[in-house]
Amino acid sequence: MQPVFAVAWERTKLLIHGALRRFGYRLIPVALGSEDEGLRALLRTQGIDLILDVGANTGQYASHVLGLGYAGRILSFEPQSGAHAALLERARAVPSWQVAPRCCLGDREGEIEISLSRNSISSSVLPIADAHTAISPEAGYVGVERVPLHRLDPLARDALAASRAALLKIDVQGYERQVLDGAPETLARVRGLQVEMSLRPVYDGQMLFLPMLAWLERLGFAPARFTPAFIEPATGRWLQVDGLFFREG
Repeated sequence: MQPVFAVAWERTKLLIHGALRRFGYRLIPVALGSEDEGLRALLRTQGIDLILDVGANTGQYASHVLGLGYAGRILSFEPQSGAHAALLERARAVPSWQVAPRCCLGDREGEIEISLSRNSISSSVLPIADAHTAISPEAGYVGVERVPLHRLDPLARDALAASRAALLKIDVQGYERQVLDGAPETLARVRGLQVEMSLRPVYDGQMLFLPMLAWLERLGFAPARFTPAFIEPATGRWLQVDGLFFREG
């Protein structure tokens, strides 16, 4: 038998639903409109079986989609030595999750310096904007590392050959355009893109939201959803969003 409080709560919900219906309203469970449910539905309906996780940090995004029930393969890339070590440890228990050797992805082959932020997730090849550190002091740089620099195309080729529908996720703190410039072959083969986009300068020299949006649409990717990634607390203004795009048709 149900506890008394559970029975009372069910009766209360029925009364609330009934009262709202009389005025032409209805309650919708929050989960139905949640960001997680939206991402889960898009990955499923688009048939995504491979995620190229560029800018993986310690594996937060990959762990998140796995927690949503994603059962396909993941190939993660991360340049920071500390984050890469944690990423390897995190992925070890998931056979479908592969971690590439430590490297930075960009538009050429060689080496490059990445500035390390105190909070790790804000580390970038590009100089951080003063407005960024004013809002998030923990994003300030505390050191540098020199890392191998590669183009994505040769590193993703084998994984893409075994995929029917891939998603390229890029979260590289303002260096998104350079990663995409080094991946024309990959862009031609993936079904979807998830890209961090800045509405206002967060890193010096980065491509901002409107030019990035227009460029991706010219490449054949239509926006499916945008979710806030970085918000200025004092004003509520969105500074960065994660844009999710898929090929039309």
